[in-house]
Amino acid sequence: MKGMGNMMKQAQKLQEKMIKLQEELAEKTIESSAGGGMVKVVANGRQQIVSIRIEKEVVDPEDVDMLQDLIMAAINDALTKSQEMVSGEMGKLTGGMKIPGLM
Repeated sequence: MKGMGNMMKQAQKLQEKMIKLQEELAEKTIESSAGGGMVKVVANGRQQIVSIRIEKEVVDPEDVDMLQDLIMAAINDALTKSQEMVSGEMGKLTGGMKIPGLM
């Protein structure tokens, strides 16, 4: 039974560290761009888009499809980079051990 108590304490410490890490990751951001920097997207560690910047030169009422494609590309790249950042940080915390539901 003593071993089980130690395991529970370790699990609780790991959980506390993960909560703290998730709070820290919410503050970290990454930036992605598309169209040679004409569309820039910033995402945080919670996979939330926190800003989008579009240069006026890329806004063409005759080619809305291109602008939509650039925005979508920048957002998808930002979210991918954000997920990679979170996975990397969680991997450091868990020693590379994959824990279902966390990564």
